[in-house]
Order: sequence, then structure tokens, then C-alpha cells
Amino acid sequence: MNCPFHIMIFKNALHSYRDLPVRMAEWGTVYRFERGGVLHGLLRVRGFTQDDAHIFCRPDQMPEEIDRVLNFCLYILRSFGFQEFKAYLSTRNPDKAAGDPQKWEAPTEALRAALNRAEIPYAVDEGGAAFYGPKIDLKIKDAIGREWQLSTIQFDFNLPERFQLSYIGEDGQEHQPYMIHRALMGSMERFLGVLIEHFAGAFPLWLAPVQASIIPIRPEHYAYARQAQERLRAKGFRVEVDDRNESLNKRIRETTIKKIPLALVVGDKEAAAQTVAVRRYALGDQGSVSVDDLICQMQEEIRQKKTVSK
Repeated sequence: MNCPFHIMIFKNALHSYRDLPVRMAEWGTVYRFERGGVLHGLLRVRGFTQDDAHIFCRPDQMPEEIDRVLNFCLYILRSFGFQEFKAYLSTRNPDKAAGDPQKWEAPTEALRAALNRAEIPYAVDEGGAAFYGPKIDLKIKDAIGREWQLSTIQFDFNLPERFQLSYIGEDGQEHQPYMIHRALMGSMERFLGVLIEHFAGAFPLWLAPVQASIIPIRPEHYAYARQAQERLRAKGFRVEVDDRNESLNKRIRETTIKKIPLALVVGDKEAAAQTVAVRRYALGDQGSVSVDDLICQMQEEIRQKKTVSK
């Protein structure tokens, strides 16, 4: 894990109470020797990339830092279209917990208060915390109802003590900072796996790898199809032209199978009027629209980050 390296960076300099909080984040590759029977596609792997971060703060800063991190996690998840998720508050297990039990009370209550302020549903996992501190896990359901953990916010009473972390307080004495682990997405591989499952592969316009496929009816429409593609690409859209020697119906059907948000059919009428006939995934024929109007519609849809292409 990345934790010891961030700790050593923190220890590399003397810190005053005025310097805190210190926040460090990185994309780091980590490894776990998962047993073969539990490996599961992108969702459970042995090597993965984690958006790992650690916050070193004073006790009085801790509630605000928890709110910041929780709201950051919720912002990221909601931005990607996850609206239904559940939080789990894991509390102290007296049989394996490190540190003074009284030290657990304030962080546990800070986590609980942050969840209440965020007004998201949560369950208490009594005794489910790691030995080094309480935590919040945010779990998302995939397309078939399985829960997967993504975001996590976790206290650590163990490492600051083991590494003898300190800062100079207002009284001129050394004090031990709180340490908070946080991951917004958890594992990038798992996040992408859950994202694919969540949308069942039918990504909204702003997320789709290919946002539109232009389908010319006959060879004489290829030039106009390429012209429309260039205009859309010039605005940053991810557009392909399907000019294969296949029937029109087959090419439209394959666009649906690939779950591309927009199929844009062009023929004589469209070339003459500088329009495209729009078909949306799962919604069917939407009529003809000028390329300029289509660009405006797509830009607005992407700006709003709509999670359903309507």
C-alpha cells in the first residue's frame, strides 16, 4: 500500500499546527494475493490501481475533514451517474482494536454525524472496523443487484503511533495527528467494472467511447458522411462512419448491439439539407435535425452529464 510512503513524506519536515491539515494523494498500483476462486473480472483482481490519499490533521479539524471527504466521494459517484448507493459505518471490534477505546469515540461519532448531514442511507456494521480505526464504506449495486465497495473513508490510530508522527501544537509541545485514509473510487479497475455493470454497457452520451455512428445509405453518400464526421469531431465528439458494404438495416442493428448512443443515417435528403436522421439507443427514430442543431443538443447533454440519453 501507499500509506508508509505518504507517512515518510510527512515525517520529512517539522510541522506546526498551522500547517495542518496536510493532504496527499496519488494513483498507486497495489497488490493482493487473492485466492484463485474469488478472482472476478475487473471487480476482484490481484493487481489494481488505487486513488489513494491520506490526510494528517488536528483533532479539532477532523469533523470538517470528514465532511469534505464524504462530500467529495458523493460528488464523484453522482457525477458518474450513481444515484443509489448505501453507506456502511464500521465500528470498533473490542477483540482486535488497537489504541485506547476512548480515542475511537470522537472519530466514530464524526463519521456518523457526517453521514447524517449528507442525508444518505447507512447501516452500522457493529464491530466491522479494521483494528486500526472506524470507517465509512460506500457500496454500489451492479446491474444484477450485487453490492461492491467503492469509496472508503478510514481512520488510523495505528500508523501515526507506529511511525511516531507529530506536529508542534499551540502550546509548543509535540502532539500526534489524526490520520485519515480515503479513496474516492477505491480501485480504478473495480470502479470501471461497476460502471460498466451499472449501465449494462449502455453508457450515456458523455461517457460512451463512441458517441455517434454515421451511417451513409449508399456509396454516393460517403462524402457527406465524412463531412458530417469532421464537423462533429472538430467539436470534440467521438464519431465514426460505418460505410461497410453491408445492408442499412444490419448496420443500424449493429449500432444498437454496440449500444452506441446515436446512430445518424444520411441519404439524398439529408445531404441536400445538411441534416442527419437521428436514432437514439433504446428510443428509436428521433427525426431529422441539422448538424449544427445536433452539435448544440449534444453539447448541452454532455454539459449536464445526463445519465440517460434522452
